[in-house]
Amino acid sequence: MPATEITEQETLAARASARNLRVTPQKARRVVNMIRGKDTQTAIATLQFAPQGAAEPVLKVVHSAIANLRVKADEAGEPFDERNLVISTAFVDEGPTMKRFRPRAQGRAGRINKRTSHITVLVTSKPEKAAKGGTR
Repeated sequence: MPATEITEQETLAARASARNLRVTPQKARRVVNMIRGKDTQTAIATLQFAPQGAAEPVLKVVHSAIANLRVKADEAGEPFDERNLVISTAFVDEGPTMKRFRPRAQGRAGRINKRTSHITVLVTSKPEKAAKGGTR
């Protein structure tokens, strides 16, 4: 049962989310898909130079998740190394849609949907590599 011992040594994980952001979920997902599964240093560098407008709020959420993990590590008394972190989960959910109306031709009104997003990022530390020759 050495495999269960490795899984019991779960790595620290912390999440951060930003809710009701005024960026459409479709545009935010383009940015989040670029960083999912990458280490945090690479993700931060990618977001800093990404031309999309949604990159700035996603970058704030990533920084917040790293700070949350730092607090968790301090509380648990475990060592914290920012270079050893991975964005394990990142997703964008649709928030409430604000409905607005614009006047159109011949007395009609056209509806404008102002969409919002909920961005969630989960940061974990990289799992330590198991010793060679272990069981599957």
